[in-house]
Amino acid sequence: MPRTLKVAAAQLGPNHLTTPREEIISRMIKLLQSASNLGAQTVLFPETALTNFFPRYLIASQTELDAFFEHGDSLPTSPNTKPLFDEAQKLGVDISVGFAERDKDGKGWNTQIYYSAKKGEVIAKYRKVHLPGTKEPFENPDAINQLEKRYFEPGNLGFKAFRTPDLIPGAAKKGSEVKEHGKGDPIMGMLICNDRRWAEGWRCYGLQGVEVVMCGYNTTGYAPDLWGARKPMTPEEAEVDAVFHHKLVMQANSYMNSCFSISAAKAGLEDGKFDLIGGSCITDPEGHIVAEAKGKGDEIVFAEIDLEECRQGKEMVSAQA
Repeated sequence: MPRTLKVAAAQLGPNHLTTPREEIISRMIKLLQSASNLGAQTVLFPETALTNFFPRYLIASQTELDAFFEHGDSLPTSPNTKPLFDEAQKLGVDISVGFAERDKDGKGWNTQIYYSAKKGEVIAKYRKVHLPGTKEPFENPDAINQLEKRYFEPGNLGFKAFRTPDLIPGAAKKGSEVKEHGKGDPIMGMLICNDRRWAEGWRCYGLQGVEVVMCGYNTTGYAPDLWGARKPMTPEEAEVDAVFHHKLVMQANSYMNSCFSISAAKAGLEDGKFDLIGGSCITDPEGHIVAEAKGKGDEIVFAEIDLEECRQGKEMVSAQA
């Protein structure tokens, strides 16, 4: 029997340093409404969706820096973000949102949460493990910096798969007499940007039976100071290469772990000089892209997927073992 799920990636066009938070939230709500009109049951937003990608900047003022962060446990009720979660609950659509988190001890994290609309609460949280770039800016004043190591701690929550309730009618629950594999609520996992390039996160999720991996990201098209010994490229060549590598890891890891994946980007020219590649897509367990973004602005990428397609790869591996 099919276990169908309607999913969406909400790609965002550029957010700038000067873009008010209310404007960004308003755009996110419009995307959520568009996804809901298509029938989406769960929607993924990008990494640091609520702001621009501020780790490119050396920010000396603590007050200025703190403005980019939210307290993760109160995100659904914070005045800055509550309207988005209210709309998700009103529409009955789950959302996964990437943002900069400040915890009660003052530590910063690059975080993604999963919010269940039916339960009205955050049911899962993930913190980015693989922080790229440097802690100090490059000496080259024109360099594109990547200072995540300066502003964020490496994620400390591990790669914990979780079930998403109330999305598939009749799904077997814990304690149910239905014991057959693949009959319960969908099993999901989350990754953030650079995490998608490393096998261990995917494999940890795969060993937990993951059916959908959600990955928000902000990937720069041209950043030669970060390349090391990589061959020189024009900005146009570099962007083509970056999109290729993004799709490569989403397709290969979806295939190797027999799962669907959803990736949602920020795209376009942030602050007039930082080009983000876009390339949001939905990939099936055979590694095929079933839907992808057409441009580099605000856009919904939608697909109806059947989680039964995950079973063949998982069960064949189990049988051979």
